[in-house]
Amino acid sequence: MPTIEVRSQVSLEELLSGVAQLETSELERFVFQVLTLRAQRVAPWLPQEEAGLLEQINQGLSPEARQRYDDLTAKRRAETLTAEEHQELLTLIDRIERADAERAQSLSELARLRQVSVTTLMDALGIRPPDYA
Repeated sequence: MPTIEVRSQVSLEELLSGVAQLETSELERFVFQVLTLRAQRVAPWLPQEEAGLLEQINQGLSPEARQRYDDLTAKRRAETLTAEEHQELLTLIDRIERADAERAQSLSELARLRQVSVTTLMDALGIRPPDYA
């Protein structure tokens, strides 16, 4: 497991610089833990229905699955993907798309409960739409 040296007091920029050194799988694990910490801080004041929706919204692909997706995507771009790997990639894409649809549904439901637009809710939660560059 990679380690990051952190002084007792660091600026946000220094913390982000340390986080930037993480491998992708470790970064995914870190993000999940930060989102879990955030949910724990917010959840005690939320109705159970909202807490469940937030949990669904924050749920993501496992770091291992994300890494495998990245690896297979790189092989596809390099045109070295086998037929079996192509099928595995399609299965992962299907999982990601289903999870994204469930997340969007949860965002929509939470926005309805809070009587705000989905965009306003995403801003409040610090969620940015994906960058499909």
